[in-house]
Amino acid sequence: MLLREITSEDDIAEGLVWARKGKQVVRKYRCVGGARHGRIVATPAKCYTRIDPKKRANLKRMKARLGARLVRKTKRTKRTNPASKRVAAMNKSAKGRRR
Repeated sequence: MLLREITSEDDIAEGLVWARKGKQVVRKYRCVGGARHGRIVATPAKCYTRIDPKKRANLKRMKARLGARLVRKTKRTKRTNPASKRVAAMNKSAKGRRR
């Protein structure tokens, strides 16, 4: 990520949010349009790229098989991982500035 992406006053439709990448906290974008509307992606260009049907089908099968287990694991991670707690706090504090 470049410094100008954070500090510039350009009219970027995608909102900047904090997210976790492993144990690190990084800046990402929330899509406001395209096939990935509402999803958090690394670059704004990803919002408008074509969705791979093979990956979509694979994820659908996996969630049908392991959905409840994934939800429990995700909740535990968000509750206990220090990076996840930091992300939640940073996004909550930034929420007021965005409006």
